[in-house]
Amino acid sequence: MADFEFNEHHQNEVINYMRFARSKRLLRLKTIDSCFQDLKDSRLVEETFTVDEVGDMLEGLRVVVRGEVETELINTAHTNVLLLRQLFSQAEKFYLRLQTDISELENRELLEQVAEFEKTDFKTNSKVNQESNKPKLAPLNEGGVSELLNKEISRLHEENEKLRTRLRTLESQAMSALDEKSKAERALKELQKKQGDQQSALRAQQISSLEETVATMQADFEKSLSANAASQKELQEGLVSAKHEQLRVQEQLSLAEKELEKKFQQTAAYRNMKEILGKKNDQIKELRKRLQRYETDE
Repeated sequence: MADFEFNEHHQNEVINYMRFARSKRLLRLKTIDSCFQDLKDSRLVEETFTVDEVGDMLEGLRVVVRGEVETELINTAHTNVLLLRQLFSQAEKFYLRLQTDISELENRELLEQVAEFEKTDFKTNSKVNQESNKPKLAPLNEGGVSELLNKEISRLHEENEKLRTRLRTLESQAMSALDEKSKAERALKELQKKQGDQQSALRAQQISSLEETVATMQADFEKSLSANAASQKELQEGLVSAKHEQLRVQEQLSLAEKELEKKFQQTAAYRNMKEILGKKNDQIKELRKRLQRYETDE
């Protein structure tokens, strides 16, 4: 029975649970027996029964027995859940993680070993003290749990040491980064100072160049103003001379026209044209008089 060898404390706890389960099982069996006895006392009072009456009695018995069995199975499942809850809660206090293998619950070989354990070890330990302490895991000084705890403590120590080493490395890297940052800030300030001096000199040079440019432009503008004033004076004088010349030319044209008209009037063509125009005028006057007489006769 190597699979069911326990230390003394664990063996007592297993026996207590099996005793508890056995008492609940016996109690439920007595209840089922009482169901049959009640049926005998209440219904089996006659010597003969019909098929329907037997069927009714069996159906009623089936319902009662099924209810008792179902209640017992549900209660057993809930009891096992509470037992697992206690074990898990106690294991968490020691930072242990318990795992279950549901497939092992239907292992026939293990179930037969449990039945054999109940027949043998349960009888030999029937005189165990009923007032045992509250169920809990084995103390730390026991081999299995102590070994597990020691391994867990060692693992935690190793992890802590690794974390401390990593923390020191990170602190060193952080200090190096801070030093580099300080150096970079100082270099940046010096560069900004140099750039500021260079920019100041450049601004001064630009301002000086702008002042020279403005002075040159102002001198050119003054020269342009002087040149424009002289040009304007010359233009005004030229305009006056042009106006005088225009008046003189107009006067000469007027005299030329008068002279030309006088000469034209003295020509034979002019006299003939003047005579023809006079005759035409006389004819027009005669036609007008005739027209007036005609209109009067009408």
